[in-house]
Amino acid sequence: KSFHTFSIQYFLLQVCLSFNPQSTLVATGSMDTTARLWDIEKGDEIVTLSGHSAEIIALSFNTTGDRIITASFDHTVGVWDVGTGREQNGLIIRPTNNNVTAKYDYQNKEKNYPYLSMQLWNAMTGLHIATLKGHSDEILDVCFDYTGQRIAAASSDGSARVYNAETKECIAELEGHGGEISKVS
Repeated sequence: KSFHTFSIQYFLLQVCLSFNPQSTLVATGSMDTTARLWDIEKGDEIVTLSGHSAEIIALSFNTTGDRIITASFDHTVGVWDVGTGREQNGLIIRPTNNNVTAKYDYQNKEKNYPYLSMQLWNAMTGLHIATLKGHSDEILDVCFDYTGQRIAAASSDGSARVYNAETKECIAELEGHGGEISKVS
């Protein structure tokens, strides 16, 4: 049973979505360079998050649901206040050099994939915390568990890895798929 119908024109461009922890809002990221927050009960758009210059490819609420993070093909990440729709932290811009402390690790120049490792950042300060390694091919998706204690990563190498968020150590290597794993949740 459908409770609400959202704008089909917008949803044809929709790339990603996420529920808030309370299941009262759904966030959508789009090829139109915006993310939008929707009231599930009323079907109304609450706020549009604007600031990226390319499509939004990933988004996720924090564990309390008062902030949302968006990632874009413009190589930026935005942290937003859900109540106001305002950015809480300036966008983190991907460096264009091969600096080993940069946001992406360019360790495999033959494949030219900049996403072979994950970078962990403090969303409030923008400071780099750690680099999580282990995949042999492009990382396609990442997520925290609902407690914030584990981080999962999906990769084109056909594996997923789970990391301890506190120690930054890989605690599980999940292998067996014949092809890429594009999503984890």
